[in-house]
Amino acid sequence: MVSKETVSEETRTATSTRIRTSEANTPEPEARTTTEPATRAWTVRLLVLGIVLTALNLRPAITSLGALLEEVRDALGMSGSVAGLLTSVPPLCFAVFGVAAPRLARRFGPGAVVCAGMVAISAGLLIRPYAGSTAGFLAATALALMGIAVSNVLMPVIVKRWFPDRVGSMTGLYSMALALGTASAAAVTVPMTEMLGGSWQTGLAVWGALGAAAVLPWLPFVRDRGTAPASSAQDEHARVEAPPVRITRSRTAWALAVYFGLQATGAYITMGWMAQIFRDSGVRASTAGLLLAVTMVMGVPLAFVIPRLATRLPHQGPIVLALGACGLVGYAGLYLAPSAGSWAWALLLGVSNCSFPLALTMVGMRARTSAGVAQLSAFAQSTGYLLSIPGPLLVGVLYQHSGGWGLPIALMAGLMIPQMAVGVLAGRNRTVEDEAAARRPRSR
Repeated sequence: MVSKETVSEETRTATSTRIRTSEANTPEPEARTTTEPATRAWTVRLLVLGIVLTALNLRPAITSLGALLEEVRDALGMSGSVAGLLTSVPPLCFAVFGVAAPRLARRFGPGAVVCAGMVAISAGLLIRPYAGSTAGFLAATALALMGIAVSNVLMPVIVKRWFPDRVGSMTGLYSMALALGTASAAAVTVPMTEMLGGSWQTGLAVWGALGAAAVLPWLPFVRDRGTAPASSAQDEHARVEAPPVRITRSRTAWALAVYFGLQATGAYITMGWMAQIFRDSGVRASTAGLLLAVTMVMGVPLAFVIPRLATRLPHQGPIVLALGACGLVGYAGLYLAPSAGSWAWALLLGVSNCSFPLALTMVGMRARTSAGVAQLSAFAQSTGYLLSIPGPLLVGVLYQHSGGWGLPIALMAGLMIPQMAVGVLAGRNRTVEDEAAARRPRSR
């Protein structure tokens, strides 16, 4: 007969065995907590790499063509009017294709859309030098610009979603890479073409390799439909629950769109005409090109500093006014003494052109959710680029009919005044969601 003590001991032994077995089959808490942060850290690093490579690809399609435009015109028999059309194609494509970016991001995820944008950039840049006709060249250029347009709009969205507490620093990094890509393509394309044998086709096509490299970091995010780190879970909940914002009811959205358009107008005028202004004043062609490069390079360090400063201020109006004042002094110098103080004017206009990273930063700050940022970014950039189309063309018309640079420079300086005014309005500490809700008609 088995005693009660023996049964009790066997029961305790079996129970303890089951407990030990259960503990052995259960993953260690430390293993889980160390694996998840490691995975998240690699994801963040990959995102940062993708953002930087994307930003590097957002302007070489434009500035590399400008460096070899004369060779392209001669080879394709391109007329002057068609060559002039090329200068208006980028903002037109940015406006038209940028509108579709939020809708595409909602359906496929922002990572997938940016990845497709990089594929479009790479394909367009590789195809256009060998298209064999003006029409084919324009179509391939439009393909590359389409990829640039959707990526332009979605970069602030990705920054807001994945780095909600580092909007300033990440926007600064992205803007600095964009400025670096812009300046590098303008400065390196011609010597690189000569080094590769002197063929303009090779000199333009080589930039497609940079676009192909930017595809790789986005591949792991192609199936992502909006997952975000834990720090932005509240933002994701707000994005799902909140109705779409009626963005046109927000005064801040309109102010930001006009500010974006006026700063883009100034930037395109500067890139297209500033070297010619210096040359007409007696500056040598090589020096005029170097002055333009200086203006563009100024955006590299300042594009990192200005967004970080902007996010620390409740109102970005003082930065808007400071950048505008640099522009006014620079234009006044171009009018009064273009050759005598050419280096100073180039530096001042380079500072003034840093309104672009400031505008991108304000896009991320003027909406509470990633969905709001997507709508605001698409509205501000599309509307802004549409507003910027006539500027460079109008400068060319005034220059041709007046025979000098007095009226064009007066136009540039005159546009700086409303740019400063709407920039102050856009810099106020408020969100488009709150403004749209406040202006919503009450139902009876």
